[in-house]
Amino acid sequence: MFCIGNLQAQLFGGHLKSSAAYPPGTVHCNPQVRTAVVEVTSPVTGKKWMDRNLGADRVATSSTDALAFGDLYQWGRGPDGHQCRLSGTRGGPTSLNQPGHGDFLVIQFDSTTDDWRNPQSNVLWQGIGGINNPCPLGFRIPTKQEFIDENINTGVEAFNSVLKLPYAGWRDQLGVIPAESLAGTPSVPYGFAWTSTVSGGSSTNDAEAFAYNSTRAFENPYARARGYSVRCIKN
Repeated sequence: MFCIGNLQAQLFGGHLKSSAAYPPGTVHCNPQVRTAVVEVTSPVTGKKWMDRNLGADRVATSSTDALAFGDLYQWGRGPDGHQCRLSGTRGGPTSLNQPGHGDFLVIQFDSTTDDWRNPQSNVLWQGIGGINNPCPLGFRIPTKQEFIDENINTGVEAFNSVLKLPYAGWRDQLGVIPAESLAGTPSVPYGFAWTSTVSGGSSTNDAEAFAYNSTRAFENPYARARGYSVRCIKN
């Protein structure tokens, strides 16, 4: 039987990995529509990526397709449920790699590191064997350089690329999704995707994310307690 998932994968040039496994204990925010693992190959770099954000119901049909927004992860945390847009909140930080609950950890703006974990750890999302790698089997969080190599210069190009990146907004470190962060508001909508790269120089407490709006795209350091999208790349 030719299923809808296979049809969707072919329509968008992807390859459905029906047997792909998520890490043990993964919380799927919409269990009835678990994020399909569909590979697409970049014509720019030859790298294989997932064609949608973690937590997305489908590949984006437009930059403002809410069903393609997906989840919002704090940098370095595993898929324990905190990434769900309607997850609860509780005060942080924690000293544990896995807090043992699915709440988004709130970090006050006067925090010395703006990180959900204290002391900080730089190895939680490093490579396919990262302690909290949330990606399906064979995938990992991309590096900052891997986003740079895709040569995406605006949010328009982000959507028109093989990655089909939507304006998925963000969650601030207090656990709030600002209205101005989402597409369809009077403000300029944004998308952010975490990388595995930790920041250097004067921003060593932060991690690098790929950010984009209608006029530009760039890599920048951000507080690790923020909630951003995750797009996985194949190892």
